[in-house]
Amino acid sequence: MSLIMMILPLLAGIGLSVQSAVNGTLGRQIGTIESAFFTFFTGAIVLTIVVNFFGQGNLLSLHEVPRWQLLCAIFGVIYLSLMVLAVPKIGVTSAVISVIVGQLLASMAIDHFGWFESAVVPFGWKRLIGVVLMLAALYFVFRENRSVGEKADSKVA
Repeated sequence: MSLIMMILPLLAGIGLSVQSAVNGTLGRQIGTIESAFFTFFTGAIVLTIVVNFFGQGNLLSLHEVPRWQLLCAIFGVIYLSLMVLAVPKIGVTSAVISVIVGQLLASMAIDHFGWFESAVVPFGWKRLIGVVLMLAALYFVFRENRSVGEKADSKVA
């Protein structure tokens, strides 16, 4: 079971990279906001069908949850819109590694302080090493992008 729980987020990550690449290309052709709208509109239609046939909860009890929990929808819109803007300018790898570093930093703070009713998982040396390695990866990916961009610019000129 734990192997499956490790593979599922891996597959989700693959899906996010593919989505970022496709949305970035679509955003260049139809517009950033339009691409984000299309994605969420299509997702709403698909999820409406899935909820109707497979839903197990009570969607109408949304009005009973603490208001801060409803922010999850806004963060999804912000994420997708920013990725549609960033991917065409810096590439899929740079955009995704930036997202991962941001996720790591935020998730470690959430874990350490137990924010949003999460379990407390203290920040330690091993986690610090992980963050430093991810920051190094981000540096090298951006550095490679810059050198490739400079070579392409010199060929055009």
